[in-house]
Amino acid sequence: MKKISIISMLVLLTVPAIATDLTNDLNVQNSTNVATQSVVRNPKTKFPHGLQFGVGVSPTSGLNGFIGYNNKKLDSFWWKRFGVRFDFASYSPIKKDLNRKINDSIGDEGIKIDDSLRVENVALNAKHYGAMVDFYPFGDTWFLGGWRLSGGYMIGNLDFDAHILGHEVDGKIEFELNHHKYHYADAERRGGASLDWKYNGPYIGTGFDLGLLWGFKIYMDAGVVFANKSAQIDLDISTDGLYDANDNLITGDAALLATFNADRDAALDEARQEVDKYPYYPLVKIGFMYRF
Repeated sequence: MKKISIISMLVLLTVPAIATDLTNDLNVQNSTNVATQSVVRNPKTKFPHGLQFGVGVSPTSGLNGFIGYNNKKLDSFWWKRFGVRFDFASYSPIKKDLNRKINDSIGDEGIKIDDSLRVENVALNAKHYGAMVDFYPFGDTWFLGGWRLSGGYMIGNLDFDAHILGHEVDGKIEFELNHHKYHYADAERRGGASLDWKYNGPYIGTGFDLGLLWGFKIYMDAGVVFANKSAQIDLDISTDGLYDANDNLITGDAALLATFNADRDAALDEARQEVDKYPYYPLVKIGFMYRF
């Protein structure tokens, strides 16, 4: 009987302890399962959800594209509001068609500068690339969640070339540089003008992602690059057969040629000073994007 009593006491002491351990194990397992289920419950927080890419057009840079990441399903208050993009654009794929359309719109008469001069045969080329950080103040809030503020760094260039056609008026082709008049005695002459703007600097702008369906959206961007330097301007004017206002032939005369070059440089400096007033390169883009 004593042995039975001792066994009974051991059973009474060990069974509750084992039961408690089993209960604790089950609770830990259940909590682990719950935690696991909570992670799996929102699979949109995992890659590639948030991966985005877009294609569009930019009137100042050409065909635009980007690839980036912004996951609005993240649990973090801040991380869902931030995104990154690598942005690039170029006129090269459409340069020929674009320039043909520009010149068709100008027409055979060109752009008139004065009675003797007009601009024709325009050629435009541009590109840019850079990186941006996007901040969505409203997170994933319906509609307002698509508005963003963007900042980054851009590198690019704009090239513009045009032919200048001079035609005879009253027996000569006349033009003015630095308030001094010059002329040719020909029926027609051609020259050239060019603008070359190589820029790089901080970018700041704003934009919007307008949702359509199935992850497709319309994107819009507008901003400026704080360019490190302004555009360079140049004029190609032949001095062969060129006369000054007193009908003195400049060709072969060193003194008259030096005066002409000084007038040309002064006119270019004046034009550059006007361009220097606008050290911001505008970037405007619109297109379609897809976000996983």
